[in-house]
Amino acid sequence: MIRFIDLFAGIGGIRKGFELACSEIGIETKCVFTSEIKPHAVEILKQNHPNEKISGDITQISAKDIPDFEFLLAGFPCQAFSSAGKRLGFEDTRGTLFFDVARIIKEKEPLGFVLENVEGLVNHDKESPKDIMGRTLKTILKTLSELGYKFSWKVLNATEFGVPQERKRIYIVGSKKAAPDLSEFTEKKVTLKEILETGLPTSESNFVNLLLKHYSVSELIGKSIKDKRGGSDNIHSWDIELKGEISLKQRALLNKMMTERRKKKWAIEYGIAWMDGMPLTFENIKTFFDDENLKEMLEDLVQKGYLKKEYPKKKVGKTRIQDDTLPLGYNIVAGKMSFEVNKILNPDGIAPTLVAMDMQHLYVPDGSGIRPLTLREGLRLFGYPDNYKFDTTMQNGYDLLGNTVVVPVIKAVSSKLLEVLGSDLSEINCTASI
Repeated sequence: MIRFIDLFAGIGGIRKGFELACSEIGIETKCVFTSEIKPHAVEILKQNHPNEKISGDITQISAKDIPDFEFLLAGFPCQAFSSAGKRLGFEDTRGTLFFDVARIIKEKEPLGFVLENVEGLVNHDKESPKDIMGRTLKTILKTLSELGYKFSWKVLNATEFGVPQERKRIYIVGSKKAAPDLSEFTEKKVTLKEILETGLPTSESNFVNLLLKHYSVSELIGKSIKDKRGGSDNIHSWDIELKGEISLKQRALLNKMMTERRKKKWAIEYGIAWMDGMPLTFENIKTFFDDENLKEMLEDLVQKGYLKKEYPKKKVGKTRIQDDTLPLGYNIVAGKMSFEVNKILNPDGIAPTLVAMDMQHLYVPDGSGIRPLTLREGLRLFGYPDNYKFDTTMQNGYDLLGNTVVVPVIKAVSSKLLEVLGSDLSEINCTASI
């Protein structure tokens, strides 16, 4: 039996992937220490591992108080290291959560480790745009090397491991013996329909009813809903008359303004630096949409909230502020507004990278209606087995899923790690009492 610890455990995805890799080659495992601080993540860990103690803040736990183990698993948060650090090694990691990973490895000297992080870690804190990697990753790799480990790292995409989600993450895997080979994996691709449930209750909110009033379910598949550019795959609020009824001419006017307000000629006319989304005056608009009722149409759209009146924005340092010395114009009400439904996923495609704040706005077709993703579907989008317990609220569930790992990728990289250790694993003899 081999022992492992699970740091920054989340809902236990790295652990699950590692356990599956070990089980596949007949190796028994035992988790001897788990650390997680998010309360609703701890609840999920307890549901799935009811007889285990979950420790809290790893920064407050001495490495000497952690039981001995053979493997360290960690999905540590990405942080920048002090720019004052020049040695790019262990000491430079102080003050970051990776330091806790490093100090425990230094104290316990495990056989190996599996680390996971966001793709952005590769370029995080670059000193020069030409650098292959940023200082953060450079420091992490130098530290692991100083600690006596041979390792490999690679950015892998979940969609190549039998999960219908575009999700790129960096994996760093190493051992005392040799660096695992992460160059090749057996590719497996699936689509959303293979993980979706069917025949579930569909949504009947005012927003959804407006969507279905103007579009059939088949027409909605693959569409995004946002008041920004998006081509033929995008639906705007005015397309479903969300803020009130409008004429076909007003809809055409809004569509034209959406593209015209990006043109640099307006910035030149105003004498300011170009910005994406320029407010346009009545005179500006009249040059590309001449109608005898233009003024009335514009004012009606302002009253209903499709348009707003504002001044062009001038640059002040790195920010922009409205300049009331310039002509007042009309602009699309867009910004960072998030509608109840952001996108209707295509069952024959894959999901975008799932993040906590967006998951509740992703819908799927089901029969004659649409509905949000269920938590079980969410777990499947990260490769968790269907027997994984996940009894929590939708809000907490989406939050946890948006920050979890893809189990099949963890299993794949863990298998590569176990391969290089080979016979060393069979020599491990840990008693159940440890």
